[in-house]
Amino acid sequence: MSTTPISRPRRSTYRHGDLRNALLEAGIALARNGGPDAVVLREATRQAGVVPNAAYRHFASREDLLLAVRAHALAQVARAMEVELDKLHPSVGALRYARDSVRAVGTGYLRYAHAEPGLFKTAFSSHERVEADPDPAKAGASGMNPFQLLAMALDRLAAAGGLPPERREGAEYLAWSAVHGLSLLICEGPMQGLPEPVRDVIGQRLLDMVEKGL
Repeated sequence: MSTTPISRPRRSTYRHGDLRNALLEAGIALARNGGPDAVVLREATRQAGVVPNAAYRHFASREDLLLAVRAHALAQVARAMEVELDKLHPSVGALRYARDSVRAVGTGYLRYAHAEPGLFKTAFSSHERVEADPDPAKAGASGMNPFQLLAMALDRLAAAGGLPPERREGAEYLAWSAVHGLSLLICEGPMQGLPEPVRDVIGQRLLDMVEKGL
C-alpha cells in the first residue's frame, strides 16, 4: 500500500471568520464601479468565491449588504472631510478657524464625490437619516459621520460670532443641500469632465456663497 500523502486541493473559499469582510469588500468594489444599483448579493458571493447560500449567514438580503456598503462609504466621506479639517490651525483666530472649518468639510465632500463617484452615490442612496446616527461604521476617525462633522463646523462658526444664533437652527440642511447638489453635478452630471482647476474654483465659490448665505 502506498504511503504517499494525498495532495489536497488548495482552498479557494473564505473561512467563515473572514467571509463577512470578503463579501463587504466585494460589495464595496461593486459600488465603486457601478454605484448602489451594482451591489448584488449573488455577484458579491461570486467575487468572494463562495456559494450564494453561504452569504446569508452574514447578510440576510441584498439590502443588508447595500446598507453595510453605504456605512463604509459614509465613513469614507467623513474621513475625506477630516483630511481637510486636519490641515487647519486654530492659531489663525477663532473666527477664521471656524470659517475655514466650514469650508474644509465642504471641500472634503466635493473632493470625495469626484474621486469616488460610485461610492459617493451609494453613501446617500438610502432614506435612513444620519443626523444622530450613533453607528461607528458610518463615522470617521473623530467618531462623527459627515452630517455631524458639518454640524460641528457650524457650531464652531456660531460660537465664534460668524453665524447669528437665530440662523443656526437648520443651517446644516441649507449648506448640505447646496454642496450636495454641486457634488452630484461633479460625480455624475455635466461637470464630471471639467478640468480639476476649474472644478476647484467653482467649488470654492460655492462655499463662499454658502458662508455668505448662512
